[in-house]
Amino acid sequence: MKVAYFSPLPPEPSGVADYSAHLLPALERRIEVKVARRGAHRSPRRCDLALYHVGNNADAHGWIVEALRRRPGLVVLHDVVLHHLVAEMTIGQGDNDGYLEAMQVEGGVVGRLLAHGVIDGLLPPFWAERPEDFPLTMAVVGPATGIIVHSQYALDRLRQLGFERRIWRIPMPAWPVSAPEPPPAGEKLVIGCFGHMNTAKRVPQLLEAFAALRRGLPEARLVLAGSASPALEVEGTIARLSLEEAVTRRGYLDEPELWRLIGEADIIVNLRSPTMGETSGMVVRALSLGKPLVVSDVGWFAELPDEVAAKVPVDEREVERLKGVLARLAGDSALRAKMSAAAAGFARTEHDLERVADLYLAAIEEAAGTDDVEHAVLHDVARAAAETGMGPDAAELGEVAARLREAGLGRGRSRAS
Repeated sequence: MKVAYFSPLPPEPSGVADYSAHLLPALERRIEVKVARRGAHRSPRRCDLALYHVGNNADAHGWIVEALRRRPGLVVLHDVVLHHLVAEMTIGQGDNDGYLEAMQVEGGVVGRLLAHGVIDGLLPPFWAERPEDFPLTMAVVGPATGIIVHSQYALDRLRQLGFERRIWRIPMPAWPVSAPEPPPAGEKLVIGCFGHMNTAKRVPQLLEAFAALRRGLPEARLVLAGSASPALEVEGTIARLSLEEAVTRRGYLDEPELWRLIGEADIIVNLRSPTMGETSGMVVRALSLGKPLVVSDVGWFAELPDEVAAKVPVDEREVERLKGVLARLAGDSALRAKMSAAAAGFARTEHDLERVADLYLAAIEEAAGTDDVEHAVLHDVARAAAETGMGPDAAELGEVAARLREAGLGRGRSRAS
């Protein structure tokens, strides 16, 4: 079987590009993959299935959506809300009618009238103010023969939006890295927040909570790294709170520097509201390094085990609660160590790269409607068991069977919903 693979790839500054660069070698050990050339609107020839990575950014994914419309296939959906993508591909290209049609499909006559208001400048753009109210997801994934998502939240949201074909939930793969040594006792506490900063990342709330934390812990430091939306006025907020000496501000980071700074942090904060149904690559990186996490209690973030992430509700007490969580973690090194061990263990199991690649393989095989790959894998497993002298009553076979079921192989193999 040969799969056509559509995705942004490095050096594009895209989380999905990093994701694909990490996943592709593992997939290529299992199946033949033909990576589509960036900008190609047609699938590579003689491929059995096309796999499309779709996120909420037209620069990175617009060409992929165009290819999907020409040849339906399996979609990996990185954001459930795609309003920005649709707006950029329609209004952004002078296609007002395309935006009107998408809004009408989503919201009927009311949606179309609201879209007219946006186009005529009578209403603020929904992609900036309330994209989650009109996700416009079905306008993009309509041609999908099936969808891979990374969370139960995304799966449930797709069903609510009316997608009736098969959906597979496959975790984002973790990076196989070793956790750094904890800093020596007495070192200054370092809190890290990484990734592109927009209004959904709750950066002003984090800065307010950090300023309150420093009243009792003046040696604490915060690293804010990533490009930022101008509307946030990050530097202005830092100055207003007199945090210039306590906050290290960095822009977009290359991978080695990003990993170094995550490794130096004692606590990683990744807040989100509203959620677009995304899974955070930064959080998965932090899990890979065994870092204690503080996240918003929304979407995929709420699905993280309590042992690895402290969750802060998004309400009127958000800043107060966030400050309290940070103070508790700052003052309890044993708790941080416990969370660190749990995070690293969770990354090794739930987000293991080889497990994720096996789940991808099962979804691809099922989407393509063939059993060739399953038969080959089961044959290899049976041969390996025989070579180790494992009999039919061996206790280890139960663990083998469980792993095969996780990968969607053998009896009860389908993980599609």
